[in-house]
Amino acid sequence: MSLRRFSSESVTEGHPDKVADQISDAVLDHLLAQDPRSRVACETLVTTGLAMVAGEISSNARVEIPELVRQTLLDIGYDDAAYGIDGATCAVLTSLDQQSDDIAMGVDSGGAGDQGMMFGYATDETDVLLPVPVVLAHRLTRGLARLRRSGEIAWLRPDGKAQVSVAYDGERPVEITAVVVSAQHDPDVDQTTIGEELTERLILPQLPEDLFDPRQLKIHVNPTGRFVTGGPQGDVGLTGRKVIVDTYGGMGRHGGGAFSGKDATKVDRSAAYASRWAAKHVVASGAAERCEIQIAYAIGVAEPVSLWIDTFGTGKASDDRIAEALQEVFDFRPNRIIEDLRLRSPIYGPAATYGHFGRAPEWVERMGKRVQLFPWEETPRLDDLRTALGI
Repeated sequence: MSLRRFSSESVTEGHPDKVADQISDAVLDHLLAQDPRSRVACETLVTTGLAMVAGEISSNARVEIPELVRQTLLDIGYDDAAYGIDGATCAVLTSLDQQSDDIAMGVDSGGAGDQGMMFGYATDETDVLLPVPVVLAHRLTRGLARLRRSGEIAWLRPDGKAQVSVAYDGERPVEITAVVVSAQHDPDVDQTTIGEELTERLILPQLPEDLFDPRQLKIHVNPTGRFVTGGPQGDVGLTGRKVIVDTYGGMGRHGGGAFSGKDATKVDRSAAYASRWAAKHVVASGAAERCEIQIAYAIGVAEPVSLWIDTFGTGKASDDRIAEALQEVFDFRPNRIIEDLRLRSPIYGPAATYGHFGRAPEWVERMGKRVQLFPWEETPRLDDLRTALGI
């Protein structure tokens, strides 16, 4: 049997790029909570002892950004100068301008906030309709953060990464072949302890038993042998550098635009959510086993300039017919996406870590508002799509 192997990674909330994403989305959420019409393009840089927030913001809201940056760092767990950055004492710089009037003119009329192409992907290989490698990688990094936050493993620090390699027979995942976990730790813990504890308390419990053989599985824990210096001290963190972690682990394509810090008039974000929403409907409806959708826009123009579908030969109807049906059931103009998915709400912070997709939609109270998290993961239009396709 000839097998192909595919790998995906995830990172914890203490990874420097994810720290930057969380700060950018915290700024966005606090602005939207006060002024749902806020226009926000907020970028963050974090390094040793310093966070810098820059971008373009047009809003009637008022947010104390230094306080927000500090609280976000403390919530993540950067509360000790020994970690390289401490939310209580670090320097915070800001450089913010108004949104360009030239861009606003096109957006005010309902057009897209920029040109670009966005991709959505879904596959039936897991119950959340995402590829196995990225689902398991997120499971490991969430587990790593949980062990740290609960105090179950006291020597863990906030930064960490995981990578999972899965063997495929054709398009079906059949075996987990390798796992890599890198966990930031206190300086006085030895590598043997790290390897044994993370293997027994994190890695093996998080993997589905029917997908790996303990005798064959390759496990690498902190492969360099030491990971004390991490977070913003180990690497500069920037908003938007983990777009593959945020989406499909590399299995589905990506148009290049990041999510965090952008309000929903930016189609980098809203159309990426809409394309995932539509692709998930295609697979959940039974119209295909796998589906990838590309939507492209011109700046200032509401209607997409193209809509492309690929079901990789698994569709019950032709790709052209599925594309036609999707356009009957969904409206991909930016304002309609924003309305249908309620994207003017402060819902983005929870998506800034552990992936924007494959998360259960839920109604919660956030910043004094009742909002729905991950609405693009709902599938309320399955019957409409089946009717349009005649299946």
